[in-house]
Amino acid sequence: MATTPAKKSPQAKLPQLSQQDIQQNYSRLQNDLQQLASKIGELEQEAEEHSLVLTTLNEALAEEPERKCFRLVGGVLVERTVKDVVPALQTNRSGIQQVISTLADQYKTKETDFESFKRDYHIRPAPAS
Repeated sequence: MATTPAKKSPQAKLPQLSQQDIQQNYSRLQNDLQQLASKIGELEQEAEEHSLVLTTLNEALAEEPERKCFRLVGGVLVERTVKDVVPALQTNRSGIQQVISTLADQYKTKETDFESFKRDYHIRPAPAS
């Protein structure tokens, strides 16, 4: 006597969650997306500031590479020359851009998870009254 395995419906693989658990997971995922978006925005602003400073310092580098400039390092204002500061700022900016790229990928993944969660649990936005 052979038995055949029962086919599972797509709903069967979802964990049974109470309404409260579904709401908590929804809020958590939504909050995670907002935090990632906020962090990406902060880092984009910081990268833009680095770009503005580099634009100004590149002009000074072309004319006076030994010109004094000041850099805030760990809360301490340090005197350096333009030729010393420019490479460090370029490295910092590229590092920030890499982090932004990584966070953007995480955001896309989290957004996909959020959309599948909403689809799996049949969550739709409430109509505005």
